[in-house]
Amino acid sequence: MPMRSLQFAHRLSRRQALGFFAAGLVLAAVVALTLALQPKALSRLDHLWLDALLRATAKSGVVKDTVVVDIDEVSLSAVGQWPWPRYRIATLVNRIAEAGPASVALDIVFPEPDGSSINTLRERYQRDFGLALDVAGVPPVLQDNDGYLGRTLSRTGTVGAHYLYFDHHTDDGPRTAPSATLPDDPSFAALDLPRATGLMLNTPAVDRGVRRSGFVNNRIDDDGLLRRVPLLISREGQVHPSLALAAVIEGRQIEHVRVQDTPDGLRLVAGPIDVAIDHRGQALLRTARQAADYPSVSALDVLNGKVPASMFAGRIVFVGSSAVGLNDLHHTAVEPRFPGLRIQAATAENLLHDGFLREPGWSALAAAALAVTTALAMAAVFATGRSSGALLLSGLALGLLPAAGSALLFVNDGTVVSPAAPALVALLMLVGGFVGRYAIEHRRAGTWLRQLENAREITIESMASVAETRDPETGAHIKRTQHYVRAIAQQLRRAGHYTQTLTPDYIELLFLSAPLHDIGKVGVPDHILLKPGRLTPDEMTQMKRHADYGRQILLSTAKRIDGENFLTIAAQIAGGHHEKWDGTGYPQGLSGQAIPLAARIMSVADVYDALISRRCYKPAFTHAHATRLMQDLRGTAFDPAVLEAFFAIEPEILDIAARYRDEDENEPGFMTSILGALVTRPAPLSAP
Repeated sequence: MPMRSLQFAHRLSRRQALGFFAAGLVLAAVVALTLALQPKALSRLDHLWLDALLRATAKSGVVKDTVVVDIDEVSLSAVGQWPWPRYRIATLVNRIAEAGPASVALDIVFPEPDGSSINTLRERYQRDFGLALDVAGVPPVLQDNDGYLGRTLSRTGTVGAHYLYFDHHTDDGPRTAPSATLPDDPSFAALDLPRATGLMLNTPAVDRGVRRSGFVNNRIDDDGLLRRVPLLISREGQVHPSLALAAVIEGRQIEHVRVQDTPDGLRLVAGPIDVAIDHRGQALLRTARQAADYPSVSALDVLNGKVPASMFAGRIVFVGSSAVGLNDLHHTAVEPRFPGLRIQAATAENLLHDGFLREPGWSALAAAALAVTTALAMAAVFATGRSSGALLLSGLALGLLPAAGSALLFVNDGTVVSPAAPALVALLMLVGGFVGRYAIEHRRAGTWLRQLENAREITIESMASVAETRDPETGAHIKRTQHYVRAIAQQLRRAGHYTQTLTPDYIELLFLSAPLHDIGKVGVPDHILLKPGRLTPDEMTQMKRHADYGRQILLSTAKRIDGENFLTIAAQIAGGHHEKWDGTGYPQGLSGQAIPLAARIMSVADVYDALISRRCYKPAFTHAHATRLMQDLRGTAFDPAVLEAFFAIEPEILDIAARYRDEDENEPGFMTSILGALVTRPAPLSAP
């Protein structure tokens, strides 16, 4: 396609340009207001963008300070199905603690007593059978598995786990362990933490040995993906830390946790730990490229002594299970099945290395400002540009700039500023800008086309007036025949005749062309054209030449216009409206279908109007007399189908004759004929 076709023809007026700027500001204001009233209106776009950035920037081999001990499928198959006896968990913890880790955290809650414990079995036998179960040779310390695990946790300083409910209340009474909460701090008032209504703890025997505990709740977005992790949750006025946070506090021997309000948003400060959080105590998690990037060892290997102490030394160790049957798997941006145990490790790594993403408090304002700037820039582009290709490229570039800036901030320091609002504004402005420019061009083209059509009609009328001034007796003949022709053509189409030719566009061209049917009379000498009496044979021969003159005049002009146009049809009419169906007409003696359809229609209209009009060589005939004469010429002078269409619309023909009568045709003879026919509305005459 040539580049010329991509150019808008006109520059915008000042008013139109201001309209683009106003539309851009209104659009940006609507988007900003929508986001203010419905902050989650563009959350889907925000999530898609964030996920794309997380996938693009995720790295492998970056985990240094955490390790996972996984009670995996192999461990369960070799040692026994879940749940394991608590003494086996205690043995596992002991083996890990011997290697000197920074801290150990159990991603497991033990809310019910161990069913394999001797004390538990003794109680069940007494309750169910009334029997006192006596077990000899087992030290008392090994008869209570829960107590044994509790003492192990206490000795090793292992961090325990608990779960917070939001759908029902629990009455924990004295069981609410201080180890599950953080020391109160006034800075927590800056947060609007989720408020839990219930608490699931370990059994009392286990909990008594836990110095510190953290919740294992996770937060899933509406689309099913885990992007944020809760670090703090409130219950009954107390703040609970997450398991990962509790493990880091224990591992780094942190005494105090507080919240700091900064210009970039809230920060959670715990000793050397300083990370970004939101007002709900949640953090945007950044993970490694895949779950397998987090070092993991099988619990079976630990129990069998196959794991070197260096694997755990100085690291934070999370103990739990990724077994499929426990269903602790989460869909994240980087991997659809990310084990919850490794989510804990990823959270701890983010805490230790300030890896959480930042959503500064000014991000919403920045997005709104970008939306306004983008709207004004797009408006300027569409107000001044003329090349549609350049407008498209400029619009796309402006739409991509916010996204590029957002990506740059994300890569440089993990700052998240959503480009969704400015991108949406850019898209709407791009579509609206093209629609607006094309609408303006279309309107201008419509105005130009109307002016062209007016000029064409004036040209036709001027050309027809040339013939009329040379033959003053024609009067309103041109107007009447023009409307007769259109009415007959429309009736032919309704009756199913010549439908492929008589399209609405063709009929309109026929209507425009009809006034030029006698344009060839300009070539007839005045002494013949204006002669009041009957013409001699030589004069008649010269008069007949007007049909050929008209055809040649119109064809010579029509050749300069591409395609079918009104001058081509006018040439057919001018050159053929005196031809007769039986071949006895002039100038070429054509017959039947060889005569152009436009000329056949004009022949009926022209003869009828000549019959009912006064001429220098005859008086005006009545409508009834004229139609009888025309019936006699069916199949000789006229196309039978065209004549039938004429008689089918006699009432309309009479209305046209009355509407466009000549000014000098007001004498009783003419008006009595027309008005009488209008009153009686005779039925169409049938063919003889």
